Amino acid sequence: MTTTSAEGLQRRLSLRDLIVSGLLFIGPLAPVGVFGVLDARSGGAVALVYVVATVAMAFTAWSYARMSAAVPKAGSVFAYASAGLGRAPGFVAGWMIMLDYLFIPSVASLFVGIATNSLVPQIPVWVATGLAIVVVTALNLTGVKVAAIVGTVVLVVEIVLLAVFVVAALVVLATEGPVRPWLSPLTGVGAFAPLAVLGAVSVAVLSFLGFDAIASFAEENTGSSRQVGRALLFCLALSGVLFFAQTYLASLLNPLTPQELALNPDAQDSAFYDMLRASLGGWLAVAVTAVKAVAPAFSAMVAQAAVSRLLFGMARDGQMPAALGRVDRRAHVPRNATLLAAVVTLIVSVWAASAEDGLEVLSSMVTVGALTAFVLLHASVIGYFAVSGRDRRVSTVVVPVVGALIAAVVLATASPLALAVGAAWLVIGLITYFARRRTAGQAPE
Repeated sequence: MTTTSAEGLQRRLSLRDLIVSGLLFIGPLAPVGVFGVLDARSGGAVALVYVVATVAMAFTAWSYARMSAAVPKAGSVFAYASAGLGRAPGFVAGWMIMLDYLFIPSVASLFVGIATNSLVPQIPVWVATGLAIVVVTALNLTGVKVAAIVGTVVLVVEIVLLAVFVVAALVVLATEGPVRPWLSPLTGVGAFAPLAVLGAVSVAVLSFLGFDAIASFAEENTGSSRQVGRALLFCLALSGVLFFAQTYLASLLNPLTPQELALNPDAQDSAFYDMLRASLGGWLAVAVTAVKAVAPAFSAMVAQAAVSRLLFGMARDGQMPAALGRVDRRAHVPRNATLLAAVVTLIVSVWAASAEDGLEVLSSMVTVGALTAFVLLHASVIGYFAVSGRDRRVSTVVVPVVGALIAAVVLATASPLALAVGAAWLVIGLITYFARRRTAGQAPE
């Protein structure tokens, strides 16, 4: 049964819809773009890298599940940090995760433009990028249910294509045998290098960014407050299985050794596609490229919906302009927040499409924003449960502490550009926070 909250958001998303949104945001084929990089860095142990990365992200998923059940609000990590740490840390958490939710649509849309241009060179990158943004914005403005239905269709296509790859790879392995040893995706080619694997994990965890967006739809969830947490954990587990399967098979069939990839960085970006052409045929490489030209648009759709809920939640709490807290009476979506997100995405994407280092800058912003917010998420679990006395079990402290340390270590490995962009964004946010409080006549907390 559909219900409507006092703020006008409708509870129309089932557990399946939440899972679809999370998987769309992550993308079942996410390892395709970074496979060569991970293969070179880990010495060939890419499948092991994703096992470790899945376990590492499980700590963050656990903290999201705890807080989404206790504070089932649309603001996601902003609402959690506000409840567990206070208004100021809550604003910082929301402001930093905004880098993730606000600019992932730009990155995803740019991927659409690049892939489309590679298939049809007559279409400029910026045109395809802009068109993708217009389409996903229109879908989000029609309501969460329509977007969920369209997203389900796209997700099914991605999973079917992944299944085709798995079957084709198994046939080749059964008839011709592997190019590398059977256990090499877990042990590496040659000597096992634990430090190299851990270094590659810092890149692999970025493939999971986006599963946390499910928490943004807490007020549109038809089940109990715990349903969001179940969807989060399921998405992470299923993504880990899919990532492991495709990278294990790709590693066995990769004609280039990790050492050759390490010596040839230009070959790393296309390593997965080159493997497909060499081992399974060009038709599958074309199919994967075609899907990768479309699928990121729907990752952008979920990201745009997530950031609109984040802006809505912050505006409702008085931390953003009140206009962003209004909900469309017909579609029951935060229309103004969605349109603002679309305009920002369009401007940033078109700039990135024309700038030489546009994609690198956008990726840096997304990475630092998400990881900083994750640290505050874990701190909010401790503040909300342990410090307040609601739950003083050892796990309530140990799990978020380990999760925060993992996020901090990955954050420390970010590029200087990423850290500089994140620091600049944080400064802008703090200026905004104190300026709004001074205008409202409130003392800073």
